[in-house]
Amino acid sequence: MNRRNFITLGASTLAITPMLGFKGFARTSQTKPAWLLDWITINDQQLANYKPLKVTDPANRFVGGYMNDYEMPNPHTTSGFLMKASMLFATPESVHYQSKEVLQEIEAAARALLNMQHDDGTIDLLDTNFHSTPDTAFVLENIVPTYKFLKPFKGTESATDAIKAFLTKAGNALTVGGIHTPNHRWVVSAALTKLNELFPDPRYTKRIDQWLAEHIDLDPDGQFNEKSTNTYSPVVDRSLIIMARGLNKSELVEPVRRNLMMTLYYVHPNGEVVTEASNRQDKGTIGNMSRYYYCYRYMALRDNNGEMAAMCRLIEQTCPKEQLAGYLDYFLEDPTLWKELPASKPMPTNYAKAFPYSGVVRIRRGNWDSTLLSNNATWLTFHKGNAVLQGMRVAASFFGKGQFQTEKIEQEGNSWVMRRTLDGPYFQPLPADKIDPNGDWDKMPRTNRQQSEVQRFETVVKVTEVANGLEIEVTMSGTEYVPVALELIFRPGGTLSGVAKHPKRDNSYLLSGESGTYTVGSDSIQFGPGKAEHKGVQLRGALPAMDAPTVYLTGYTPFNHRIYLR
Repeated sequence: MNRRNFITLGASTLAITPMLGFKGFARTSQTKPAWLLDWITINDQQLANYKPLKVTDPANRFVGGYMNDYEMPNPHTTSGFLMKASMLFATPESVHYQSKEVLQEIEAAARALLNMQHDDGTIDLLDTNFHSTPDTAFVLENIVPTYKFLKPFKGTESATDAIKAFLTKAGNALTVGGIHTPNHRWVVSAALTKLNELFPDPRYTKRIDQWLAEHIDLDPDGQFNEKSTNTYSPVVDRSLIIMARGLNKSELVEPVRRNLMMTLYYVHPNGEVVTEASNRQDKGTIGNMSRYYYCYRYMALRDNNGEMAAMCRLIEQTCPKEQLAGYLDYFLEDPTLWKELPASKPMPTNYAKAFPYSGVVRIRRGNWDSTLLSNNATWLTFHKGNAVLQGMRVAASFFGKGQFQTEKIEQEGNSWVMRRTLDGPYFQPLPADKIDPNGDWDKMPRTNRQQSEVQRFETVVKVTEVANGLEIEVTMSGTEYVPVALELIFRPGGTLSGVAKHPKRDNSYLLSGESGTYTVGSDSIQFGPGKAEHKGVQLRGALPAMDAPTVYLTGYTPFNHRIYLR
């Protein structure tokens, strides 16, 4: 279960006295704003959702811990419970404040978590990673707050002693353990920063400095290496803010600033974030901007930045409160985040902007936007409100390799142009001195054979802005009479009109008339004119059809067709 999925418990209260002299979460007489009180209520209601996930069998070595949806006890779900329960236990406005029952559940979960930890201090991510330093660091995002929430209260010693033992062993692992991906360096470093605030140790800062010596992986576009806008970019931003504050390294805020300003151009009109350029598992997923809220709010207040403040307000309008409430611990820790945001300044909503290091061109004009992508078979998307063309693809049955994608996007006048050339050779008999005496085909490579009858194939896609939309011209030339299929892949949930259902394929349609329409609520995309010269929509060498309503335009080479999106 993800750290920011909210789940929740029940409560009666016990008078447990806060201890003095410990720097835990902020204790302030400052009145909490209404939105923060709403977040506390949301977390209160959700704590009970953990109950069916609890391990209750006393014979189970992880009794008191928590399971994922597949009934596997694991440290991630258990740490999520610990953070949420301890946060509510320590928050006066919570119905679970100083609850004796909740504290008992916390103590049991803390013991279970210790049993899930290996002797080397690491934990497992049961999906894939074992004895994992990075996942240990991710779990500390929950466990450090757990300790800080509980420590000021008398009567919590059983839980805090277990949690301190877990943190100490985890710290040992983080000072020596390795990583897999770029963001792991900063997640580990942020966890070490938090540990160093609790239990200062020169080993922690020394290890952080080793990772920082590699420099922050930010390209000139302002994007991190993984380009993971729906998962890891906000994780990196958050980690760098933690490090900047905890290590007194204000220079670490600069890459956060640059990434957040770049991301202003990666937002669709309905508040979703562009994900198609990611090189991680969030590629092509549907995601909103909720994961960025803490970072934008922190930076908007720090820099008095009106554009970032406007983004915060857009996130508040377009993201469920339940998602934002998942970051409650960050906001309880830092009351400066409760301050009123600066006045909004207009965010970019009218632009055509290239991000060459990311292989992306973004075009937005008010209520519609488009993303052009290199090194991606889905090379164009088009959003108009909640009506979404989630991908355009084109393929030809040219020697099984005719699925088009481009290495780069070039601007030519008012157009953006993508190209690819292919060849399809045949091969002559080998020279006598190159023939394997046993006739082993694998020992007679094509590179030793002379090519003949070489077929040539070129695809050019030109995207040009027109009134209220785009013109996409697709030209495929070279070898003649090669079947072509152009796909318009729409997000499920809308209604198509003006198209004909394919006679043999589900969720597939042909456009032969002047125009078709895809409608979701009050939003619609018009597209056309059509072309339907054959019904071969799944060509050899083309990617499988997506599980989405897809409109096809078909023809043969030489193929030249202009289609409009409005």
